[in-house]
Amino acid sequence: MVAHCLGAFPEEGCGLLGGQPDTGTVGTCYPTANAAASARVYTVDPRDHLRADRAAEARGESIIGVFHSHTHTDAYPSRTDVDQAPDPSWHYVLVSLRETQPVVRSYRIVAGEVTEEPVRVVEPAAFAVVEPERG
Repeated sequence: MVAHCLGAFPEEGCGLLGGQPDTGTVGTCYPTANAAASARVYTVDPRDHLRADRAAEARGESIIGVFHSHTHTDAYPSRTDVDQAPDPSWHYVLVSLRETQPVVRSYRIVAGEVTEEPVRVVEPAAFAVVEPERG
């Protein structure tokens, strides 16, 4: 997730998170293209979103969140992020590239209210990164 965001710099990087909705545990990262091609906003490429949905379903997972980077600001949802939050059950992960070391924070956004939630990193072997098939 962080590597994808760093690779997208100076534009915002983004992607989807697959996992189990009942536990909130993310098991798979689906890096996507930023269809907005912007350093200030992101739009998950619709084709990549469809591919991620299908791949998550094949893995017995659901899409349970989205991540994106802030290239010059803190890892906190902007007004645009809050206004465009598509699903109140999702986890919204922000990767700030403002400092030398990236900062990762996660939030729930429900009815315009932003609540931070803890981030716990699991063993890399328990986590998968699935790159979208383009073509």
